[in-house]
Amino acid sequence: MSKFEEIKSRIMAKGNLPRHIAIIMDGNGRWAKKRGLPRVAGHREGIKSVREIVEACGELDIQVLTLYTFSTENWRRPKDEVNALMHLLIQTLRREIQDLMKNNVRLKAIGELDSLPNAARREFREGIEITHANTGLVLNLALSYGSREEIVSAVRSIAQDVRQGRLAPADIDIPLIDNRLYTAGLPDPDLMIRTSGEYRISNFLLWQIAYSELFISEVLWPDFRRKELYTAIEDYQRRERRFGKVSEQISKV
Repeated sequence: MSKFEEIKSRIMAKGNLPRHIAIIMDGNGRWAKKRGLPRVAGHREGIKSVREIVEACGELDIQVLTLYTFSTENWRRPKDEVNALMHLLIQTLRREIQDLMKNNVRLKAIGELDSLPNAARREFREGIEITHANTGLVLNLALSYGSREEIVSAVRSIAQDVRQGRLAPADIDIPLIDNRLYTAGLPDPDLMIRTSGEYRISNFLLWQIAYSELFISEVLWPDFRRKELYTAIEDYQRRERRFGKVSEQISKV
């Protein structure tokens, strides 16, 4: 048995695995800069990390993996970099779709998907449709995503219902708001990982991570692989999670 197989067996034997892992994949640009390469080279290398982490999560029977793939703020990057990223996303999905099917992975996407270029939007919707019947890991990609924008969208939806008499203000509660967010139907993240040593949430799942365990890795995303994921999960397993009086509110599936 390999070292990784031993660690995986230890993790699974201990139990209390996170149902939902969310990752802020940070450090692609710095990885490339350290090597004198263009930023897009870091993004390409980062895809290898995505592939390995998806595979590892599937093997551990993690229910949901949410990856902060492209934020609303990322649109402010140089046009050439944004175009290269969109092209890379399309290429990657086309190349990986068969592996997603083979590994029973269901693809989802959250964010302002209408902001994506037509080709990227079409590719993701097709991938979601192809994998919709899969019953294993849910790979949830946050694309053109911003948590404040998500919350504003939910508030507008609720306000519209109140205005039209379909909803009374007294009916507004936590489950109602949960169901108006992009992540409706998914459990909240149990574990939030950020790579590259940065201690920021960066407008990612602000509502959903109210009680998530946070893990900061010093490793840049292109170097974050199975070993680093196992380290984060074992750290999570050693923690005693305390929810106080709201435990019943965050135990949804």
